[in-house]
This record gives sequence, C-alpha cells and structure tokens, in this order.
Amino acid sequence: MKKVLIIVSVLITIMLFAIGCGSKIDSQPPADQKEEQTEEAPSETGDKKDTETTEEKQEEKTEESSALASKDDMVEVEEVVEDWMVPIYASSLNDGTYPITVASSSSMFKIEKAELTVSDGEMTAVMTMGGKGYRYLYMGTGEEAINADESEYIPYVEDSEGAHTYTVPVEALDQGVDCTAFSNKKEKWYDRSLAFRSDSLPLNAFKDELVITPDKLALDNGEYTVDVLLNGGTGRTTVDSPTKIVFDGETCLATIAFSSPHYDYMIVDGEKYLPINTEGNSTFEIPVSVFDRPMQIIADTVAMSEPHEITYVLIFDSSSIR
Repeated sequence: MKKVLIIVSVLITIMLFAIGCGSKIDSQPPADQKEEQTEEAPSETGDKKDTETTEEKQEEKTEESSALASKDDMVEVEEVVEDWMVPIYASSLNDGTYPITVASSSSMFKIEKAELTVSDGEMTAVMTMGGKGYRYLYMGTGEEAINADESEYIPYVEDSEGAHTYTVPVEALDQGVDCTAFSNKKEKWYDRSLAFRSDSLPLNAFKDELVITPDKLALDNGEYTVDVLLNGGTGRTTVDSPTKIVFDGETCLATIAFSSPHYDYMIVDGEKYLPINTEGNSTFEIPVSVFDRPMQIIADTVAMSEPHEITYVLIFDSSSIR
C-alpha cells in the first residue's frame, strides 16, 4: 500500500510538471510571430515621429503665416514701375550724393525724402520716413525676412529731427525692388515694392556721354518740331505730339498742350509755369533740359474735388527733330 501511494504521488508530480511546462510553452509566440512583432515596432515609432514632424511643420507654417500681413491687412497696391523705365546702374552715374524720389507701392509706407550715394560702382540710399510705425526693413519679401537671420534686418536710425531713416542698398534705378517692413503695432511683415526714380536726379549725376542737352544738338536758332511722350499719372492724359520747340542760343522752349483743360500750373526744375492760353486744353511753354531721357515735371489738376499735383515725365526724342 505504501508503495502504491508513492507511485501515485510520483505520477501526480510528473503530471503537474508536464502541465506547468505545457503552459509555459503555450505562452510563447511562434518564431515567425515574434519576427512580425519585431518588424512592426520600429514602424509604429516611425509613424509617431512622422506625425510629430508634420505637426511641427504645420505649426511653423502657421507661425510664419501669422507673421505675414495678408492682402486684407494692406491698402491698395500701387504700381511703381512705369513703361519708360529701364534699369540704370551705378556705372552710368558719377560718384556723389544726390536727392532722389522713391516710389512706394503703399501709401502707408511713405518716404518723405531720400538721398542716393554713388561710390566706387555701388549705390546706397538713405530714406527718411513719414512715420515711425516700422521697426525693421528687409530688402526682400516678408517670407524671406522670416527665414533670414536677424542680423540681415535694417534697423531705423533717428536723424537730428527725430525722424526714422533707413539706409538701404540700391542695385539699380528705375527698377522695382522688394522691400518688407516690420510693423511695431501689428508685429507683422508688410510687403512693399520700391523704385528709385532716375528722372528725379539732377543732370550732373549722369555720366556726360549719357546726357543730351540742347547745346549738344548743335542746331541753329529757330523753330522746330519734336516728338514728345508723356508718362505717369493714370495714363489717360496725353500731350500733343509732335510739338513746337524754339532754340535761342543754348536754351530750348517747348510748347506742351495737354489733352485736358484742367491743369492750372506746371513745375519744372522747381520753377512754376502758368498756362499761355485761357481757352481750350491747358497749354504751357516750358524749358527742355534734356533729350532722350525722362524729364520729370509736376502738373496741377483741378479736375478732382480738390487740386492735386501729379508727377509726370516728358521724353523728347532728339532723332525726330525737324
């Protein structure tokens, strides 16, 4: 009996051991399943990283967009490049510092005055602003400014009267250039376009061989006709062409007849000229300082609700003189 009990106990022990081992073996996944789990693990991690990267990019894009002024934030954009404009580089100019007019695409970015400096084949301009609303300028677009190093931003400098000035590089005159301004109030970059106008420079700024003055034409004293083109304003106003010119020694006077009767005076080289007629389209007699280059004039119109001075250019074609 004792032996039987011992045998039963041994059998029970063996069975329990077998059951325990079987359970342990069953809990292990097959080899091919283990490989699948191992391959899937990195993929799950990668997906998570990809998601995080996408979210980061989206956040960066959102931050970038919020730092750029939208079209709704800006006033109407004005064109700064006119049909007559052809880029003029430093090689066409004499070294020196000259007053220059800078056209801006936005009335909210008003440049009161500017000085152009030409030196050793390079040009820079100091622009004096009409307000103090901007912290930095960047010569490029707002998107480029956001991605640029802050050392590339152009800070303002106060002049002796407390106005904000910016010194900017100028690649060429009569050429549109991107310029973005960072608003203090909105903390956004506002895209602008600028054009440094060659027609506003004094004639002595140009190399002598590029300037055709009346005395260089070697014409006899007398009356001639010449083709003349008016540019600027809305583009709807024209002048009669060809028009009469009169040489008297070294001077040349041109008769300029507008296609409108609503001009009450003209300003040429700082001098005011009144109409020479009282009926019909406004007609003026003004001096011609240069041929084959844009000559800036100002004409005051009374066609609007209030008198308004408009900047135009006249181009007299020396090859058409008869």
